[in-house]
Amino acid sequence: MKKLLALLMALAMVLGGVAFADAEAGLSQDVVILFTSDMHCGIDQGFGLAGVKAVRDAFEAAGNYTLLVDDGDAIQGEPIGTVTKGEAMVYLMNAVGYDVAIPGNHEFDYGMERFLELTEKAEYPYISCNFNKSGELIFEPYVIKEFDGVKIAFVGVTTPKTLTSSTPRYFQDDEGNFVYGFFQDETGEGVYNAVQTAVDSAREAGADYVVVMGHMGNETECEPWTYADVIANTTGIDAFLDGHSHDTYQATVQNKDGEDVLRSACGTKLEGIGYLRIAKDGTLSAGVYMWNNKVSAPELLGLTNEVGEEVATVISALNEQLDEVVATTAVDLVINDPEAVDANGKAVRIVRRAETNLGDLCADAYRDQSGADIAFVNGGGIRVAIPAGDITMGDIIKVHPFGNAMCVIEVTGQQILDALEWGAHAVPGENGGFLQVSGLTYEIHTYLESTCTQDENTMFSGVAGEYRVKNVMVGGEPLDLDKTYTLASHNYMLKNQGDGYSMFAGCTILQDEVKLDNQVLIDYITGTLGGVIGAGYENPYGEGRIVAVEEAPAE
Repeated sequence: MKKLLALLMALAMVLGGVAFADAEAGLSQDVVILFTSDMHCGIDQGFGLAGVKAVRDAFEAAGNYTLLVDDGDAIQGEPIGTVTKGEAMVYLMNAVGYDVAIPGNHEFDYGMERFLELTEKAEYPYISCNFNKSGELIFEPYVIKEFDGVKIAFVGVTTPKTLTSSTPRYFQDDEGNFVYGFFQDETGEGVYNAVQTAVDSAREAGADYVVVMGHMGNETECEPWTYADVIANTTGIDAFLDGHSHDTYQATVQNKDGEDVLRSACGTKLEGIGYLRIAKDGTLSAGVYMWNNKVSAPELLGLTNEVGEEVATVISALNEQLDEVVATTAVDLVINDPEAVDANGKAVRIVRRAETNLGDLCADAYRDQSGADIAFVNGGGIRVAIPAGDITMGDIIKVHPFGNAMCVIEVTGQQILDALEWGAHAVPGENGGFLQVSGLTYEIHTYLESTCTQDENTMFSGVAGEYRVKNVMVGGEPLDLDKTYTLASHNYMLKNQGDGYSMFAGCTILQDEVKLDNQVLIDYITGTLGGVIGAGYENPYGEGRIVAVEEAPAE
């Protein structure tokens, strides 16, 4: 244990201590609050959950009181979450011995009912001062833990961005009205007031220290609800343990009265374990222990404990579940030409230059699950075919293995046309950015040379001549270049301009990374289609949504 603590000290990113002179600590030993955030099911990555348990055990063995808390986004992000709809993560967090947790935006990815079911299975409380239904809090706003008569309050708060970074309809009633919320408003005052009310209540209940567990982040798009916004508009918070942005930034921020508040974050996928130490003399210090090796700590250090055994059992069960039949298809769903072969007799891949039925299926899934007018899926993101017959969970996950997440943005017809033109610029050659589509049809006039231009970073920069994409129809109507449409795809393309799709930069985001791409496909196949694929997907070359026109029409 001493060796492990020494290793942690070497790995630590430390935020200097802040003394609270008016606090009578009364502690017989230090309190070490360990925290995780944005685990995203990384149970055997970074420190791994076995490492989290080992770290806590090491601090206790060294004579510290310990607490272990989580700042959200634990139950989604890997197949173990997708297959069990989050339950395996709650089971493992129970095994590790978590003391408190808050919901992140991705706790809701399996639906509101499912999340609330999981909170009942958790042996630790979920807290939130702003997650509410019609104004009534769902959870307690704070909990108090006590050591040697010293009371430490934990206040939970979750970003209102959750309403668009999980599936919006999960927060709505049957009529489409938002009934669940996070006290969101344009000014941020709703959240600030909720936090202040909880902090004041905790202080009135005798709390000597108030620690906010936040899933708020530091990104500009999270304003006016970033950790900095909340701290600057409240008083009475001693430390803010934050998540959501996947950062490891350590900071001291002044509150509304000009007093210092420690802010700490610990990254994602258990690459870091954050800590807040309350020393016997009342001094607070915070930081994060980082594990930057590709090999996980349990594997590299040979950590063995009961949690590691539970993780191994869960992974073994997952492998069995991935082989479980969840659907069936009457037709081969293809990425290769079912007939053509190359000079070496190998199948010719076409999903990156022409429509296929699997491309149609994947794009339909995005449009169905998002409710958008149009959906795009890049051919390079569709990795394997699904042969006719039974379909396992593993088969579906392998189609989209990259962990991209569904987004919906507002776009103009001109941006749609530019995207289609860019996606088709290499046809008849292959291009990973070739667009499989739902909600529209289009022609590629391949007798015309592409006039797409690109910058020095190979990003789309314009069209210099005639468009080779023509006759674009949306819902049976000609594409209106001036009209605004809703477009569903994934963060790789819509937010990060993956494959060079720069025309989407700056678009208004309506739904922000609401669920993983393979979850989108799973929910469409097993839910909307009832587990049976056939009608509409019989033709391996698709429904005629994308038509190659090889000769110029006669004058």
